[in-house]
Amino acid sequence: MQRITVIPGDGIGPEVVEPALALVQALGLDVTLDVLDHVNADAYLRNGSALDAADLDRIRSSDATLLGAVGDPRLGDTGYVRSVLTTLRTELDLYANYRPARLWHDRLSPLRDRARRAIDCVIVRENTEGLYSGIGGSTRTASPEEVAVDLDVNTHRGVTRIIDFAFSVARRSVCLVDKANAVRHGGQLWQRCWREAVERHPHVATSHLYADAAALRLATDPTAFDVIVTNNSHGDILSDLTAALAGGLGMAASANLNATTRQGLFEPVHGSAPDIAGRQVANPFAAILSTALLVEHLGHRDAAEAVRRAVAAAVGARRVTPDLGGRLSTKEAGAAVLAEVC
Repeated sequence: MQRITVIPGDGIGPEVVEPALALVQALGLDVTLDVLDHVNADAYLRNGSALDAADLDRIRSSDATLLGAVGDPRLGDTGYVRSVLTTLRTELDLYANYRPARLWHDRLSPLRDRARRAIDCVIVRENTEGLYSGIGGSTRTASPEEVAVDLDVNTHRGVTRIIDFAFSVARRSVCLVDKANAVRHGGQLWQRCWREAVERHPHVATSHLYADAAALRLATDPTAFDVIVTNNSHGDILSDLTAALAGGLGMAASANLNATTRQGLFEPVHGSAPDIAGRQVANPFAAILSTALLVEHLGHRDAAEAVRRAVAAAVGARRVTPDLGGRLSTKEAGAAVLAEVC
């Protein structure tokens, strides 16, 4: 029996995880759920820590982890979120952030040109290095002479493995996105690793764009892309753009993966959204689609496809939450997908 660790988290996290778990149970898979409902901002405020060694051991020993969201307005800095997300990504070495973007219905696209609306691509984002590595510092803090430095860390191993991962999930093509024209040293490393990877994968079409040009191309013709591979910060930005082109953050799923160990953390992109927490208006589809990624990761491809078909049917019938133009609550939208599966 496979075991899934579940961290509902904060804000709308528990609300969107609930229908996702109902789907897992309805699929009749041979899985058990290990719910860590104590990993949240309340625990961090009480203890100064939300995720301890015992929790990490439970997560490591499971087959996959589903996360709702972390974040709380009572905590003014990013220390809490980093203590959970960064810890999980680094301790489990989840170097590949996989963010698919698919337009589930034509009416959800913000683009005027119908011929260019049908986005169906993946952002593959390096997840453990770059500007988010946490290396840096400041001097003369809180004075007019303050200087702050954040280091953009890139290693040959880290860049090579994320590019190879991108090729492994490509259906048609891979586009490298960087700023090698402005960021000299890291850019040269990415370009060198890219050339080596292209030689290893001669049967996949390839291209290269600078980050600003890629953003422009995505906004004008997202159908041009299959897989985009890029660094941590560029991937963070571009994946929000692709989410907007596919119907909004309420539809944006993600996976944090290690292709070697097969560890995986699956989460909706939208965050904890404290402004709407407790109102049952949050869109559960991002969590449901993240669960489909998780189920597929565990080897249940047919079940994952059944979930995606159910989401498409619910969207097509306008059985959706207000962000997608519907009137259903979080629970009702989840039930609409469940009804299509069952």
